[in-house]
Amino acid sequence: MMILVNTNDVPGKTIVQVYGLVKGNTIHSKHIGKDILAGFRTLVGGEIKEYTEMMADARKVALKRMVEDAEGLGANAVVNVRFATSSVMQGAAELLAYGTAVRVE
Repeated sequence: MMILVNTNDVPGKTIVQVYGLVKGNTIHSKHIGKDILAGFRTLVGGEIKEYTEMMADARKVALKRMVEDAEGLGANAVVNVRFATSSVMQGAAELLAYGTAVRVE
């Protein structure tokens, strides 16, 4: 099982090998029906659940792809895990997960 942390090291473990940068990304969008619902929701305020769900799904996909990248290098952990987002177009966003692949013991 891959260890994922947003710290420089894994508590209780020693980094014995550094493989380097690994990443996973995805671009997600909602279909037009949910986009219309989200537009109405902006008129009354509150959480836009359609986009919250979209970003949660995107995080899962990006993390999975980052883990696959790390596994391909022989890593058993990723340290300094970070997320970055950018708008690609209205209703669509890219989510990037990245970190440093390492082997810990």
